[in-house]
Amino acid sequence: MAQNATIHKVELSVSDMDRHYYETHKLTVAKHPSETDERLMVRIVAFALNAHEHLEMTKGLSTDDEPDIWQKSLSGELDVWVALGLPSEKVIRQSCSKAAKVIVYPYGGRTAEMWWDKIKNSTTRFDNLQVINLSETDTGALAKLASRTMKLQINIQDGDVMVSVDESIVYVTPTNWKSAA
Repeated sequence: MAQNATIHKVELSVSDMDRHYYETHKLTVAKHPSETDERLMVRIVAFALNAHEHLEMTKGLSTDDEPDIWQKSLSGELDVWVALGLPSEKVIRQSCSKAAKVIVYPYGGRTAEMWWDKIKNSTTRFDNLQVINLSETDTGALAKLASRTMKLQINIQDGDVMVSVDESIVYVTPTNWKSAA
């Protein structure tokens, strides 16, 4: 018997001083049975880092041809494609041909570093690709904040991210491995 997704209700308040974006998003996030709390929280932080009124969570792990998060224009074109983890060079190539901007958030410490060492030379031709690493220490701390109902406050300033839930605060320092042109 197949397991069902676990539903998480998230009230996400984003204060992004870098982009002058201040908004609260009420998200219903389906956590796939194979998804970890770490990946769930990385997905929420990636949403906050790219927050926009048209940004949406997708079906994620349950669909191969969709990113984890996307933003579509009013006419239906893909403006932003956000992927988590360690996608193959083929998936990156396909994503870059489908969207105006592609952002990959690898995480997992040494595994992510080995993935990037292997793939980085083949990504130089993609001017619309940005790769932003999240450290294993940071994502591990984020995983401890996960619960079925969350009120998250995410403050972003000078590229640094502060995630707070109740009395708990986690600081995340994203590392830019590749910038979009």
